[in-house]
Amino acid sequence: MSVNERIDGIVKTNDVVLFMKGTPLFPQCGFSSKAVAILDHLGVTYESVDVLQDMEIRSGIKEYSDWPTIPQLYVKGEFLGGSDIMMEMYEAGELQELVTSQGLAKA
Repeated sequence: MSVNERIDGIVKTNDVVLFMKGTPLFPQCGFSSKAVAILDHLGVTYESVDVLQDMEIRSGIKEYSDWPTIPQLYVKGEFLGGSDIMMEMYEAGELQELVTSQGLAKA
């Protein structure tokens, strides 16, 4: 199985996936920490993938999304962006709207 197929499987079998440096409990960079804080604040259940534990995924995710940085957020198979885009969407209310409309926020 290629790294692209592995990433595709992760993205398509989880409603919300955050590819990040570190884990939600111990983020290894400020941008990953910000992304986790936004998702936790929204009450979203999500799968996280620590790219520091898998160099194939770390480089492969950048090709998969054609996006050069990590973290990367996927919702229902769609790539949303990194922490700056997440913050912009959050501040505009768009991220809350998206997770609510998709039934992804915890009640």
